Amino acid sequence: MKRLGTGTAFTGPAAIAGWLFADMLLVFALVALGSQPDHPVDRASAAPAPAPTPAATADVKQAGPRAVEKKPVELSVSGSPDSREALIAQIRAATAGHQGREAAIVLTFGRGGNADAGQAYAHSVNQLLAVARPEMFPQTTTRDFHYLSGPSGTAEVEIYFFTPTT
Repeated sequence: MKRLGTGTAFTGPAAIAGWLFADMLLVFALVALGSQPDHPVDRASAAPAPAPTPAATADVKQAGPRAVEKKPVELSVSGSPDSREALIAQIRAATAGHQGREAAIVLTFGRGGNADAGQAYAHSVNQLLAVARPEMFPQTTTRDFHYLSGPSGTAEVEIYFFTPTT
């Protein structure tokens, strides 16, 4: 009687030949890929371009589809959700330097005594964004979050703008 695992099913000549064949195909594929000639390079176009100055990069507009900037613009607002005009004035003042831009995503972290109160405050702030700057927040995706620590009636707002396009 044969014991399980000691048979010649994986060590027989046919199995070894199969593994040897697979290994040789892999070696041939690597040799074929490695022996491909490099594409000729135009030396004039391969020279590195000078690094743009920081002032010049701010005015450069991206060609192609719009993308979302990686770094958000952060602002804080505080006040009672009932005092809409005061919150709108704070949002307008905090976003004044970004006129002409369009927001893609806004994450708002409201502070409150509990999670529900913080999230409700964040929601009320997000509803006022389009009132304060309709051209900046026309179809912006907003998300309401909460912070459990800190004074109630305050919110931290992270605005992710679209990158400029040509």
